[in-house]
This record gives sequence, structure tokens and C-alpha cells, in this order.
Amino acid sequence: MTDELTAQLHAVMPFTALLGASALRVAPDEVALRLDWDSGRCTSGGLLHGGALMALADSAGGWCAYLNLPEGATGTATVSSATNFLRPVTRGHVEAVARPLNLGRTVIVVDTELRDADGRLAGRVTQTQAVLR
Repeated sequence: MTDELTAQLHAVMPFTALLGASALRVAPDEVALRLDWDSGRCTSGGLLHGGALMALADSAGGWCAYLNLPEGATGTATVSSATNFLRPVTRGHVEAVARPLNLGRTVIVVDTELRDADGRLAGRVTQTQAVLR
């Protein structure tokens, strides 16, 4: 995790600062973000809120899509997102690792794995990003 990457993340997506996300790795083939477990981000029973997990995945996927924009594009916007929650995150942290599945002229599809601090798959998100011009 680097402070410089996290500062860049927060500058381009201010919501990630509010969320508390940090950047681990950033490259066109893989973007990895992290969110620490915190009771203020939980539902009853100490489970990290699904909305926090989805926001982390959407942020990682959006940055991954942005890094893979075709020539002449100016940005991306999420147009669909499918989330499967596979296990709760009750301590430690969660890492979102986003990788491109399809890089098109008009849409980019990204797959994001959410893994808990023990490396267990906690969720998987597939999102479609519209390419903006």
C-alpha cells in the first residue's frame, strides 16, 4: 500500500476517502484496493456492510476500466454491476482486485474479486463500464 497511490485514488474518486479505501496496486491489468474492517462500516452482528463491499469493488473496477480506455475516450461510468456475496467479512480487511474481462470501444467489462484478510473469496463483482467520449 502506498500513500501516493492512495492520495491519487482519493483525488480522482473523493468518495473513496469517505469510504476509507486505500490503494495497493494500480496497473491496467490489475487494480487492488483495500478496506479495513471497522464497526462503523458494519451491519448488525459485526458484518462489513454489503454496500461498503460493493463501493470498494466499483471503485477498483472503475479505475481498472479507466486505465484501459481506448484512444479518444474521456472516462467511464458504471452501467451495470452484479454482485455475489460468498462469505461475511467480520474482521481484518477486504481486498478488491479488479481485472479487465473485455476491452471494447463502447463498453469495458471488469471482474473484481473481494477477498478477506485470510485470502478467502468473500464476493465477486462483474461490472460493465460505459466508455465516455
